[in-house]
Amino acid sequence: MRYIIPIFLSVLGFILSITIFNVTQSLLIAIIILLVVFWSNEALPIGIVSLFPIILFPLLGILELKTTTANYSKSIIFLFLGGFMIATAVEKTNLHEIIAQKLISIFPKTPKGLIFALSITSAALSSILSNTTTALLLMPIALYLTQNNILKIRLVLAIAYGASIGGIITPIGTPPNLILMGFLEDKNLEILTFVEWMIKTIPLAFIMLMVVSYILSLNINHIKINNIKTNFTLDKNQKRLKNILIILVLFLFLNSFIKISDAIILLAFGLLMFIPKIGFLEWEDTKNIPYEIIFLFGAGFSIAKAFSSTGLANEISTMLLSLSDLSPFILLVLVAFIITFTTEITSNTALISIALPIIYSLGVDTSIDENLLLMLATICASYAFMLPIATPPNAIAMSSKVLSVKDMAKFGFVFNLIAIILTSTFAYLFW
Repeated sequence: MRYIIPIFLSVLGFILSITIFNVTQSLLIAIIILLVVFWSNEALPIGIVSLFPIILFPLLGILELKTTTANYSKSIIFLFLGGFMIATAVEKTNLHEIIAQKLISIFPKTPKGLIFALSITSAALSSILSNTTTALLLMPIALYLTQNNILKIRLVLAIAYGASIGGIITPIGTPPNLILMGFLEDKNLEILTFVEWMIKTIPLAFIMLMVVSYILSLNINHIKINNIKTNFTLDKNQKRLKNILIILVLFLFLNSFIKISDAIILLAFGLLMFIPKIGFLEWEDTKNIPYEIIFLFGAGFSIAKAFSSTGLANEISTMLLSLSDLSPFILLVLVAFIITFTTEITSNTALISIALPIIYSLGVDTSIDENLLLMLATICASYAFMLPIATPPNAIAMSSKVLSVKDMAKFGFVFNLIAIILTSTFAYLFW
């Protein structure tokens, strides 16, 4: 049944679409439905499904084979590859555990202090590691810190939400960010450097973390917590990797003036992880690199390219032109609202791949800068606070068995609305 439903919905999508769009555009919609449903129900591995466009797009006349495969080797993908080599080294040396412990030790040893500590630690780690890895690392710590179930619920939610918020901080923090970078490159638009991106997002992420942590910490400061270990030291390998990461950060900051590709820097430092006596990785360690996510990027870039080349993005944008009469701020809020609540039920990578071409066309046809709309939509794709299926951190929080879907939805709905207003305001006033 898991294989039949995607095909059935794909055919149904084609039949409905053909009443509005041409055959090629309807076929594209049908393929997107097929991919999204297979990605969601996991009947097939994500990496396998992500390679479908290489076969289906040329066969159905949507994109040529050469054009499709080019999307699987964009420079942005190698930025991610380098970043994940570094992340793999961090995990192999267990440096991330020390970082987590040190960050937690900074905050007061109270329920409120722990919530702030875990959300900020989760965000900091998620900005360079995958949000899945971050949540898996911190979740056992949260469950150990107290025996009280109410506090456990708040702690695991702090980790899950912190990981999602942390993903917006850097270009490599979450897949939608890289999809945006690839889209900007494809459209020959200005691409933000690592530092420029962080200057835009850190203030927003900081405010989001403060608001989320504050609300989660209401009415719990009387709850008892367990003793927390604070004595830890770095071993020789961890010290060496720490120094390499400091040098990497300095390079990324200097690059805001030098203006070479961040992909070159990240990949160079990633390859450095394999140099004997300097790095920490062997070829066998590359099996931990999520190649399926790299293929997912390729599929996302291919979908975005197909949306533009078939004219489907312009068609949908034309339908949305009625929104152009709205004030710029209201339009920003509406885009943020649609993206934020849609990403609750579908892959944020798939969603942003579909949405960026449409939003770009909408920006061209309105008075709002298209780069602004694209950045807003990409950031909002990381805000999925309501449902377990929305993000891996949410699913990991649910797997702790200390909270219900109702608990998550109750807090998540409020945080969704806060995120929409805050991000729209930042975009309107500062971006």
